[in-house]
Amino acid sequence: MDTVVVTGALGTLGRWTVEKLASDYEILAVDLQEPHSSPYETVEYLAADLTDQGPVWEILCDVQPDAVVHLGAVPGAGHRAGTETFVNNVTSTYNVFTAAGEVGADIVWSSSEATYGVTYRDEARPLASLPVDETHPQRPEDAYGTSKVVSEIVAERTARRYGVSVASLQPSWIQVPGAYETPTARESFDPDNPTPSGSLWSYIDVRDVARLVRCALETQRTGHDRYIAVAKDNYIDTSTATAIDRAWGDLAPEWNPKGDNAAFLSAKAQRDLDWEPAHSWRTAEGETVDGPRLKGSS
Repeated sequence: MDTVVVTGALGTLGRWTVEKLASDYEILAVDLQEPHSSPYETVEYLAADLTDQGPVWEILCDVQPDAVVHLGAVPGAGHRAGTETFVNNVTSTYNVFTAAGEVGADIVWSSSEATYGVTYRDEARPLASLPVDETHPQRPEDAYGTSKVVSEIVAERTARRYGVSVASLQPSWIQVPGAYETPTARESFDPDNPTPSGSLWSYIDVRDVARLVRCALETQRTGHDRYIAVAKDNYIDTSTATAIDRAWGDLAPEWNPKGDNAAFLSAKAQRDLDWEPAHSWRTAEGETVDGPRLKGSS
């Protein structure tokens, strides 16, 4: 059984990912705290600050994992001051990636579609082209998105220097079944003034992201690649073409989307990793499912 270190293991995505992997992997789950006990026979928990290089290196050198799933980070803009967000995310990622490279562990981690930039505050910022895929220029608008761009450079360097594979997953706004935040966002959506548009009204179910992590772990790869992960539809129950036209007007790139198709493409993940999103807000908002065995408040 392969050994995987999962950082940020007590966060929302971390807990769903551990649940997805626990039956088939030996897991060391790392977070700033540890739970009172583990509900999994194959999962041990350890507390560590990823911005402290020493513990990170000691953990990975002791465990010698086959792979590292790096999910530990300030999860978006607006949670902490911009400087703290940037320093925390870049430092922790550098420490984890370099230690993983030293022990020869492949890496799957959570970057963000915020690297491409969409809006800044209340101002709509037209993109260079639509729909957005991994070839679109990266032009982050805040400290969070900037931290992910820099971390992707670290990912590229890690793959090149150490010869390990690194998959930079770029999920959109992550939602939990039965607790989607999209209804509130949809209610506040004004089709006559659809800004700020956030991630172009895109989202992704946490189950789909956890499954993408597993797909990336289990696909033979080399080097570094980015993979956008969004649901197939937008969450506003309005045609994407209408929303884009009203947000950007004549500044909108030429594109004729069908219905409520997402303005981001996950085609690369489907092609390379045999993954595609399976969940939509239309059913998941009111869905009752058994979540991770380890519960949490985040």
